[in-house]
Amino acid sequence: MATITTDQLLEAFEKMTVLELSEFKKAFEDKFGVTAAAPVAVAAAAAPAAAAVAEAAEEQTEFSAVLTEIGPNKIPVIKVVRELTGLGLKEAKDLVDAAPKPVKEGVAKDEAEKIKAALEEQGAKVEIK
Repeated sequence: MATITTDQLLEAFEKMTVLELSEFKKAFEDKFGVTAAAPVAVAAAAAPAAAAVAEAAEEQTEFSAVLTEIGPNKIPVIKVVRELTGLGLKEAKDLVDAAPKPVKEGVAKDEAEKIKAALEEQGAKVEIK
């Protein structure tokens, strides 16, 4: 029996169609009791992680100003929330009472900073996310 070199095997694979390669892979797995699916699954699992890293690397353009604590001056905070959001008295009061809650979402960073400054001036605590 003649020994086939790696180069000869590669040449043979090069001449095969995709369907023939698929059949060969199945026959190889059956003959030797192995599977080629595990390395593919590992590579597929790594792809979403790489995508998440790429998304995190992109700069955030929309921010939310979240009222985390009301502070000692509830009424002035409600007034500022009304001015910033255009909500009615009851809706603004409900928002302040439900803290931590977003005051505004999907705004530019500079607008979120203005909201934070206005509310912190009244003693509230605000986070920008």
